Amino acid sequence: MNKIALLLSGGVDSSVALHILCSTGEKPDCFYIHIGPDEKDSYSCTSEEDIEMASAVAAKYGCKFEIIDLHKEYWDNVVSYTMDKVKNGFTPNPDVMCNTLIKFGAFYDKVGYKYDYIATGHYATKVGYANGKCKDVPDWVTPNHFLPSEVEWWICPAKDPVKDQVDFIANIDTKKIPISKIIFPIGNLMKDEVRKIAEENHLINAKRKDSQGICFLGKINYNEYIKKYLGTNPGDIIDIDTNKKIGIHYGHWFHTIGQRKGLNLSGGPWYVVFKDIKTNIVYVSKNKECMNTNEFYIRDINWLTKNLCENIENNSKFICDIKFKVRHSPEVYNGKLMLTDESNILKIICDTPMKVANGQFCTLYDKDYYHCYGTGEMIQKIQINQ
Repeated sequence: MNKIALLLSGGVDSSVALHILCSTGEKPDCFYIHIGPDEKDSYSCTSEEDIEMASAVAAKYGCKFEIIDLHKEYWDNVVSYTMDKVKNGFTPNPDVMCNTLIKFGAFYDKVGYKYDYIATGHYATKVGYANGKCKDVPDWVTPNHFLPSEVEWWICPAKDPVKDQVDFIANIDTKKIPISKIIFPIGNLMKDEVRKIAEENHLINAKRKDSQGICFLGKINYNEYIKKYLGTNPGDIIDIDTNKKIGIHYGHWFHTIGQRKGLNLSGGPWYVVFKDIKTNIVYVSKNKECMNTNEFYIRDINWLTKNLCENIENNSKFICDIKFKVRHSPEVYNGKLMLTDESNILKIICDTPMKVANGQFCTLYDKDYYHCYGTGEMIQKIQINQ
């Protein structure tokens, strides 16, 4: 029997992950990570219900259950990251950073390092190679999924393209927690299969809705929260096509690239197409196509298994053909990955014109959309030297 720590959230996904682990003869220790809204706020959160559900599922399988309080770590890292990015005109992704800094960061530092494996309810898979030959186990129901650590491991997309969560975990530090130590029991299942397993095994949360929104907000309105922490800073709204002022905003941090609603402008629809942070000007246009580009940049790339920038021959700028995703959705795009003269900044030339919002993550895959190379923060060309 392996020593496994399972992150149990109270939702159906991690509960079915527990069921699958136990059905293969494992008996993991279950941990609920407590973060929740700021303790100074009176807003309600679902943590009490989450804990009740998680505790009940763990008890059903006779597994140890423990609550790990990472509230301070979450607020000091994930929330501060989010507010800093918003203040500086970026579109942050707290879910990516929660996985990076909390689930596969602070939890690992506090508890996870004691275990052979960390299991989660994420929709993702992985594949291992020994001497260049695939050693993957196709279905998670076999105990021999646990292969030697010297195998070369890659994170791969989930079976369910809609629920796939590789983009949320591609930023984890695999030097701290190797892919060999992470297991995804439900990665080879469709969401309806997960629900069916939960119902057939009478799990208390079988029909519970999936959680939505940002962890630290609870039921707080996002703009209300930003206003509370960043305040207001009125500035001009400019029609980028005519360079005429057509309105006033109350802080560029209330607006994101591509936003259409909430601008309070007549004669629309208008779209936010650019934000000049230095002058506090929000630029808009009626032509949403003007936001689209066939090339953009990614920086601070986190490589999961191999750094593709190493050993590029003949001083070529071209690295390889790739597939990539730019947001949490099933859409996958074709592109070319290119070197630039900037350290740790790569260029992507894509077949399909798309909207780029600074701060979003771009997840990189091989051209067959099988192995995940890693992820990086998207930036427009105009932002490269800022």
